[in-house]
Amino acid sequence: MTDLTVDAVADAADPARRLHPGTVLLRILAASPRTLLGLPALIPLINRRGLLVGIAVLGLIGLVSLLVAWLRWRAFTYRITADEVVIADGILNKSRRSIPLERVQDVSLEQKPLARLFGLVTVRIETGGSDADEATLDSVATAEAERLRATIRASSLRRRVAASDGCDAPLAGPDADAAADHEHSLFAMDLRRVLTLGLFRFSLVWIAVIFGILNTLGDAIDFDYDLIDEWYRAGKREAAHYLNIASFVIVGVLAIMLGLASGVLQTLLGEFGFRLTRIEQRLRRVRGLLTRTEVVIAINRVQLALIRRGAISGLLGWRALELQTLGGSNDKGGRQSIAPLARPDEIAPILAAAVLPPFEPLPLREVSPRHIVRSLILNVPGPLVAVLIATIVFPPAVALLVLTPLPVVAALLARRYHRYALLDGSLQVTRGVLSREAWVVPDRAVQVVRMRQGPLQRLLGIASIHIDTAGAGKIRAPRIIDVDTAIARDMGAAIAARAIWADQLADAGAETGAAGEAVGAGTT
Repeated sequence: MTDLTVDAVADAADPARRLHPGTVLLRILAASPRTLLGLPALIPLINRRGLLVGIAVLGLIGLVSLLVAWLRWRAFTYRITADEVVIADGILNKSRRSIPLERVQDVSLEQKPLARLFGLVTVRIETGGSDADEATLDSVATAEAERLRATIRASSLRRRVAASDGCDAPLAGPDADAAADHEHSLFAMDLRRVLTLGLFRFSLVWIAVIFGILNTLGDAIDFDYDLIDEWYRAGKREAAHYLNIASFVIVGVLAIMLGLASGVLQTLLGEFGFRLTRIEQRLRRVRGLLTRTEVVIAINRVQLALIRRGAISGLLGWRALELQTLGGSNDKGGRQSIAPLARPDEIAPILAAAVLPPFEPLPLREVSPRHIVRSLILNVPGPLVAVLIATIVFPPAVALLVLTPLPVVAALLARRYHRYALLDGSLQVTRGVLSREAWVVPDRAVQVVRMRQGPLQRLLGIASIHIDTAGAGKIRAPRIIDVDTAIARDMGAAIAARAIWADQLADAGAETGAAGEAVGAGTT
């Protein structure tokens, strides 16, 4: 790796840089599918004016697209100084953003198939105060992407050394590179495990995709749905006497096989080569077959851990680990997928590397027994009334009454698996019946503690505790549902007190470090 000094990067004479010129072509190619979908609009023009006019109009559209893409490329510049990343953009409305390097937490790299052909990389810069990418450089050369990442690593490493040694001397050269590049492997998935994960991601989305394409292109290609219906009816009449239970079984097996193949293909494209490592105070995740992505997560941004247990994969001893970070994530659910398919003993060292407490299921206790009563009141009457109404219209529907015990069983199991406890340094919560979730929330990550009571909960003397953390979504969050009201008050107060204490300890540590740095600077 090329030696990189902070002073060289911070040179005030460093000129503003532009994205790679290949960005212009990439943007045109990326927009081509939308352009092709608009081609049917030219058919009436070609019929009236002739083919040459249509080609001329199409060429004019291409030239305008090329000009706009070139102007966007020309207007976009960025520059790395000693203290900040400066980005200028805009053709007519100019904008300029300055991102202090001390705020930059994550730098992720992504290579899509077309970009890989040109040797280009998309660089995403994230900060702790944003719920999305603060800046995206799309696209730069691979060497430039490495330069940007090394610059930020060197700046971060210099601040940590200055804080610990009480001096402001920069750390540069081979020693800085060696410190930044020392990686410790935490987790990896070989091809066999990736394929196993794909089997658990059974999907029939391909059916919807096919019909969506046909529906979108139906007018353009003059697709006749009535003709398909006639074929279906004719085939049904001809083959009615051949159809039997075996035929339906074959169709069902075929659908399942296609669903499995779809899940495996999707997982192979997204998770191939999955590898998680630790570099200094960062976690680095690399994955992808065609689109290769690299995400770096600052450990001090990690807020909580979520351990998932699937309905089928969980029975086979598999788990999935996700981390909630300050800036959220582009991953599904807004959390970083750290170990999509792992054993419990593989998850423990990852939690330790992320400076999170271990998950301890044994001390957890169940919520109030009145949780069962509330679940039955909320979930049984609706289906029961629906079955009774259906029976009036269609008497054989009375057989559906055999399903009414299912909500009762679900309520019993929901309480059994909904547990919680305040352990040493963290709140831990589990929920779910078939698919289960286990939350590990460090005291330092708690932002807001709320106790909520609906009308039915007040009647039953129970309440729910809602825990808010920075960067968390509003739909899926660590919650303790239906505990005794007195216990909820005490639990909420205890969680809030521990969060305040953790903040005070962190502030005291920061003041001690700042005092040490000031003393070191004074003695230099």
